[in-house]
Amino acid sequence: MSSEETVVSSFDELGLPEALVASVKEIGYETPSPIQAASIPVLLKGESLLGQAQTGTGKTASFALPLLSRIDVRQNSPQVLVLTPTRELAIQVAEAFQRYARDMRGFHVLPIYGGHSMTLQLKQLRRGPQVIVGTPGRVMDHLRRGTLDTSTMKAVVLDEADEMLKMGFIDDVDWILEQVPQPRQVALFSATMPNEIRKVARRHLDGAQEISIAAKTSTVDTINQRYWQVSGVNKMDALTRIMETENFDAAIIFVRTKNATVELAEKLEARGYSASALNGDMNQALRERTVNQLKNRKLDIVIATDVAARGLDVERITHVINYDIPYDTEAYVHRIGRTGRAGRIGDAILFVTPRERGMLRAIERATRQRIERMDLPTREMVADQRVKQFKDSVVEMSAAVGADMDFFRKLIQQLTEENEISLEDIAATLAWKVQEKRPLILPPEPERPPRERNERRDRNDRNERGGERGERRPRRERPTDVDFVRYRIEVGRSDGLQPGDVVGAIANEAGIESKYIGNIRLYDQFSTVELPDGMPSDVLNHLQKTRVRQVAMNISVDKGPAPKDEPRGDRPPRRPRNDRPRGENRGGRPRRNDAPRKPRSDES
Repeated sequence: MSSEETVVSSFDELGLPEALVASVKEIGYETPSPIQAASIPVLLKGESLLGQAQTGTGKTASFALPLLSRIDVRQNSPQVLVLTPTRELAIQVAEAFQRYARDMRGFHVLPIYGGHSMTLQLKQLRRGPQVIVGTPGRVMDHLRRGTLDTSTMKAVVLDEADEMLKMGFIDDVDWILEQVPQPRQVALFSATMPNEIRKVARRHLDGAQEISIAAKTSTVDTINQRYWQVSGVNKMDALTRIMETENFDAAIIFVRTKNATVELAEKLEARGYSASALNGDMNQALRERTVNQLKNRKLDIVIATDVAARGLDVERITHVINYDIPYDTEAYVHRIGRTGRAGRIGDAILFVTPRERGMLRAIERATRQRIERMDLPTREMVADQRVKQFKDSVVEMSAAVGADMDFFRKLIQQLTEENEISLEDIAATLAWKVQEKRPLILPPEPERPPRERNERRDRNDRNERGGERGERRPRRERPTDVDFVRYRIEVGRSDGLQPGDVVGAIANEAGIESKYIGNIRLYDQFSTVELPDGMPSDVLNHLQKTRVRQVAMNISVDKGPAPKDEPRGDRPPRRPRNDRPRGENRGGRPRRNDAPRKPRSDES
């Protein structure tokens, strides 16, 4: 049995392919965690493994990376099966596989779980994904139907086996393992090792190497953790409200991509904050200069990626804001560790979309602390804070200038005598001018009828969930100063796609405001969307791997002829006749009978 005495300083030392090493570094991992350092070499050799480690220690990468290195992308059939106790974890693990395999052309991973369309899963299985991630019940359904082929499987992973035991799945797991023929590699991971888990291990992991990583208590006791659930208000506007009302000295804001660090820094600077980006593209000299500026109070806010912020230790950082939720719990602990050091109290704020609630719960389990939900500061609270800061600054300046004020007192006296203006009016005018770009009185939000407010709230909720069937979206105002390019995405109506899914995915994953997302046209097997010309390559690469309705978008410039018919209001265009399978009606559903139908006027 091995434990955490194994210390590896870099993923380069583990024998992984260069493409996978590059992926994990791009995500933000620099040093393997103990479970990763111990597990990866064993699984790379094709050996079975019994691993004991707590949630949040990086277990997913410890089995996903070595198993990906043994995948044959030319073979379109299941080669790895991962069993998880919940649908949320299944989705999370599938997304992790997709991120690590971003440079593996032809790779596909499919999450399967109860509550999701069986018809859609059958269609996706026919596409030949190499990795299946699923809950025991749904995996058993497919095995009994004969729709999940185990003959080509090389490995099976049992993730969080003790949770599956608690939920009563252990007998199902035992049965599933019996369906996967020998020889196959088995990796079992569990936070605890009760007797029932040991029995399964003895039956199916004969001769497996055991690895045990002692649990650590996360050092976040001095950090006040809160989260805001993204809903309705633009993330940038929400961030500004929070920064205005939080009493912070210095802050570090975490985002996922290098491009986002620059964009967010520019937006904050435009709103009057002293902010700068910190990312892996910066050379060492520029990085050190930025950190020194933060230490010397020439900067107040740094927007960083996980990679760039590793090892960052600046005493005056009081706040860590997770603008983008991290990919795993270990990264979260590293992030918030930038504050609350040496016994000082720090604050950590996490932005969470509804679909990221599963990661929020995983973070709470890993840190063994409840993260409190926070309300977004109101416009009145922002205005009150601005007034307070203005008063304080006037008092401080008045105490500092001293005798130099005599000339200005005489100047003000002349103004009152020559123009019959009161001292109060002069002071008020000067105060207004000073705060012209940062008004102390915020204009009220326009009132909407109750019904309109409710519809707007419901629509925002649906957008955060990625859209719902039957959703009708309002027409978006197209910017007149932007050139649009038509892109094709390999997801269509047959996958259950709705326009809201496309807008939600692009807005959330690429940070593109909805007004910059042009016409969306849906067909059976694909769709098109118009985006601004000159899209950065890293954003497009990220969108290629982004999944909508559990299918990768695989976005690319649409080089086909432009559609002849334009969208009519909110309605999607009619599909070409050859895009609708025989026997379907206009909604994509089977017709009640096969009798010939009368041609429409646009088909004659």
